[in-house]
Amino acid sequence: MQKKFQSKLQSSSSAIKRGQTGPKLIPDHVKIPTDGTDVWEIDASLLKFENKVASGSYGDLYKGTYRSQEVAIKVLKPERVSEDLQREFAQEVFIMRKVRHKNVVQFIGACTQPPTLCIVTEFMSGGSVYDFLHKQKGVFKLPSLLKVAIDVSKGMNYLHQNNIIHRDLKAANLLMDENEVVKVADFGVARVQAQSGVMTAETGTYRWMAPEVIEHKPYDHKADVFSFGIVLWELLTGKLPYEYLTPLQAAVGVVQKGLRPTIPKNTHPKLADLLERCWQQDPTLRPDFSEIIEILQHLTKEVGDDGEDRRKDKSSSGFLSVLRRGHH
Repeated sequence: MQKKFQSKLQSSSSAIKRGQTGPKLIPDHVKIPTDGTDVWEIDASLLKFENKVASGSYGDLYKGTYRSQEVAIKVLKPERVSEDLQREFAQEVFIMRKVRHKNVVQFIGACTQPPTLCIVTEFMSGGSVYDFLHKQKGVFKLPSLLKVAIDVSKGMNYLHQNNIIHRDLKAANLLMDENEVVKVADFGVARVQAQSGVMTAETGTYRWMAPEVIEHKPYDHKADVFSFGIVLWELLTGKLPYEYLTPLQAAVGVVQKGLRPTIPKNTHPKLADLLERCWQQDPTLRPDFSEIIEILQHLTKEVGDDGEDRRKDKSSSGFLSVLRRGHH
């Protein structure tokens, strides 16, 4: 398998350049350094592939090593590489190499020569929050739920401060490392916000998508805040949003009937209030992530003073025991 990949991945050191493969790959308002400061093209011969972690319609994700560091390698399937996918890939590489934050999965490098395209990032040994909730049937107790929510909010706040809209925020795109830190991942459909501040085009995943995005209306970073509200609900319930509907039925309900997931009755009132603010139909009524972080930190202090929660926390020895396994 190693040899097959090595021959497939050409170790060229030139980056994707505008117009190199036909269409313009990077939008006009995005500037690419031409001074040679970007050394992120990876020599494919230094990549060692281990096991396949996940597979999607456009590519496969492998665990592997690069210069003896554990990494995740996302390889696009050559037969699926169209001009659109190449453009999207170039955009993802462009965004990932700009960002560096402890709550955003770290980009290591990329192989950018068609037909073989791959992105290499740090390996997140804890897997996704979605898998924890659905495959391991994990449960978040309130203190650890708040910790996860704060990690995600900090990562998202950083992205928004850098004019990056994620556009596909959901539990499946939140990964956990071995140090109990949750990071935002998968910039396949992320975009740098245009100077005008508005964007159009439907993207992301229907069950998490803001109504303005579903409706192809102009939208901004507040679309991510809506998705974050749905993520908080996932953390609370461990369920799939609108599990009784198809994705399309859910989308129609969200837009036409103001449909939202049902908040469990025993939810902390301040957390329930935050969910409702995040998924307001009117984007201007949704809080920014800077405010969300403050709300969650206040709530953490409040919950921390609750003897019961403290005791449950003390009895645990780390993240996965705080995130108690077991069914709801």
